[in-house]
Amino acid sequence: MAITLGHNQYGKAETRVVRIFRDTEPHEIADYNVSVALVGDFDDVHYNGDNTKCLTTDATKNTVNAYAKEAGDAVREPESFGIALAKHFVDDVPQVSRVRVQIEAYPWDRLSHNGTPHPHAFARRGAYVRTVTVTYDGSQLWVVSGVRDLIVLKTTDSEFHTFYQERYTTLRPTDDRIMASSVTAQWLHTETDTDWGASYGRVLATLGSTFAGHHSLALQQTMYAIGQDIITEQPEIAEIRFSMPNKHHFLVDLSPFDVENKNEVFHADDRPYGYIEGTVRRDDAPNPGSAAFDPGQGW
Repeated sequence: MAITLGHNQYGKAETRVVRIFRDTEPHEIADYNVSVALVGDFDDVHYNGDNTKCLTTDATKNTVNAYAKEAGDAVREPESFGIALAKHFVDDVPQVSRVRVQIEAYPWDRLSHNGTPHPHAFARRGAYVRTVTVTYDGSQLWVVSGVRDLIVLKTTDSEFHTFYQERYTTLRPTDDRIMASSVTAQWLHTETDTDWGASYGRVLATLGSTFAGHHSLALQQTMYAIGQDIITEQPEIAEIRFSMPNKHHFLVDLSPFDVENKNEVFHADDRPYGYIEGTVRRDDAPNPGSAAFDPGQGW
């Protein structure tokens, strides 16, 4: 029986690096959590314990920290920082044939002092995490931007009825409900010469505007409408993948207390929850190839 080595990768996960830009007033912050996975000519490490070609994970961590300075203005946006790192690992380390750089970016808001934005005092924004995955194989580059833990809710303009009925169906149809979700979205760019910050801001603005203004008959319908509007506004985005769990809010029965509850008092239930996923893409979108949309996915 022959036994052989299958897919393998290694690197350094979750290098936490904060870069302060002090060259101008006001100061700026880039706050990242960087994970790097390398693929290449590393069979001898597994078969023989020969570490000759093994780039140490410590060196990988050190590269991330050094590039937070050496990459200059590229560090200001997680996409361009990820591209700089990815090209270094593949182009400068001969035995590396492919790399995946995953970045979580934590936004900071400037504080005010006496009614004026302060040049070097900040509060971390807790509303969401910005995500980036850059994959590079020496010839092709894939850049996937994203958002995680963006919690949205609308108090009306959401219905859910005429659904399939069978013996286990107990949910009552409704033409007025709370709709809430924690949005994870990841979108693939077809262009890398991009104003990453502006593009990201436009995606979030469109996502919020469509969610707010769309009269929903199902969370799936709203999810599709969000993706459709984002790609229509930014056609350089090839596709966008969503995970939008339905954060249920159940109307509390106050009748035992002789209190009428007209869609005003709810119980927010964290589990179980409806798990909604979907992809919206251009008809002419290229094959995503080695792009990683989900950090947990295999290659």
